[in-house]
Amino acid sequence: MAEITNVPSIEITDTGVSVPETSAILAGVLQDYNAAFGGNLNISNVATPQGYLAQETTANITALNAAIAELFSSVDPAYASGRMQDAIARIYFITRKAATKTTVSALCTGSPGITLPAGSQARDTNGNIYSSVSAGTFDKTGQATITFACNIPGPIPCGISSLTQIMIAVPGWDAITNLVPGIPGAAVENREDFENRRYQSVAKNATGTNEAILANVFDLPGVTDCYVIDNPEDESVKVGSTNYNLLPHSVYVGVVGGDEMQIAETIWERKDLGCNMNGNTTVTVYDDSALSAPYPQYVITFNRPTAVPILFAVTIQNNNLLPSDITKQIQQAIITAFNGEMQGIDRERMASSIFASTYYGVISGISNLLNIVSVLIGISEATANTVEMGIDQYPTISAENITVNLQ
Repeated sequence: MAEITNVPSIEITDTGVSVPETSAILAGVLQDYNAAFGGNLNISNVATPQGYLAQETTANITALNAAIAELFSSVDPAYASGRMQDAIARIYFITRKAATKTTVSALCTGSPGITLPAGSQARDTNGNIYSSVSAGTFDKTGQATITFACNIPGPIPCGISSLTQIMIAVPGWDAITNLVPGIPGAAVENREDFENRRYQSVAKNATGTNEAILANVFDLPGVTDCYVIDNPEDESVKVGSTNYNLLPHSVYVGVVGGDEMQIAETIWERKDLGCNMNGNTTVTVYDDSALSAPYPQYVITFNRPTAVPILFAVTIQNNNLLPSDITKQIQQAIITAFNGEMQGIDRERMASSIFASTYYGVISGISNLLNIVSVLIGISEATANTVEMGIDQYPTISAENITVNLQ
């Protein structure tokens, strides 16, 4: 069939989709209009009525071409996002993780024998409200350790001794504090993290490999980070920046978040028979596939890594034209990128290398008036360009650990 338009069309080849330039589309539309009206239109001046109509038509065609190109690109998992990424993941029987809440183990004090009901509320020093996940009874010393969850989902930091104010009074409840930092929640799983988990999920149906354990544990609800390594040697070995000791012929599974029973059952299902384990958390799993009770039981061990606050020291050139809240903006930008909520930047994880250089672009993107002198990071003090996390550590971030100096 003969061509009836001068507008170039989309080309689909073995290398992908090629869309015509906007200028070529506009030229084709003008030629079509000229031909339709007898060939005497002025098409050299786009300020004419026909020129205006041609530009509007060109804009519509260009937008449609862009949508088609995006649709074709979204079929590739490496470029898919949003609903298309969700659809691809469903082929692998995985779904995008919803946002999770920060949880913290709080030490509550009150009258012995009194039960603090689930849903009791307290507030941290930043004004965030937390509710108790379950009820707890004060022992004879008047203490109870109860898990509280932030009412707002997302990676909200909760440092040591920050959950200290009772929000709604409960008779017999006198005080609250947290002796350990909270486990940060997570935002809705972003494109990069979801694709990384989809890639790892190809090992979900396997067993006896690190990849199989990682893929299955990472897929559990509430799990925000996971690291797996094994020691096939006949003797103990030390690994990572903390020289963590791995037992002979053992596997190490470090997990942040998630239900402990679900984690233990998943490890039991996917690890090799007779394989030793490492960690600070033990859960008894029962093999209910046996024909009758009592069922065989297995003690599964895995590790809950230690939360390690990462310190930042940012030095920028003093400039009177900078916003008055530039310190707050820098802190928020670093926190957003650190938690993987900034497009193109992966969240910082356990057993990983954290580079100060990652945050130069994050900070400079705040304002073109901002000149960075240095960005340093660290654990005890911010004096380094890199920080190596151990396999038993996971990094956390909070505004109070980010200092901004103007010079």
